[in-house]
Amino acid sequence: MECISSISYFVVLNRETREVVTLARGFRQGDPLSPYLFLICNEGLSTLMRLTMMDGLLKGAKIYRQRPEISHLLFADDCILFGKATKERALVLKQILQEYEKSSGQCVNFDKSFKHTITTKKNDL
Repeated sequence: MECISSISYFVVLNRETREVVTLARGFRQGDPLSPYLFLICNEGLSTLMRLTMMDGLLKGAKIYRQRPEISHLLFADDCILFGKATKERALVLKQILQEYEKSSGQCVNFDKSFKHTITTKKNDL
């Protein structure tokens, strides 16, 4: 982990250095390594989602007939989860996220999270 280091910022007020702020954790915004680490860490989440789907406890979104279901998408530092909007499926997703949090140390920021539901009828397709 020598490529990851702490960084210090100096607060300058009226041309005088006032204090030093040391950031000991995380990456700076725009760091090119950050998205890659996110994707490597989230391989565990992908595995949990895939295994849960194989067990039949979770169903993803069907984009087109006779195509695989999509349970999640990862992009940069975002994750989109897809599933059937039932209480049971929501509890399964919650269990997956809790297990992932325990193993990775990453937590869901519910202040930045939202849910969106879509209801369609067979005639609408």
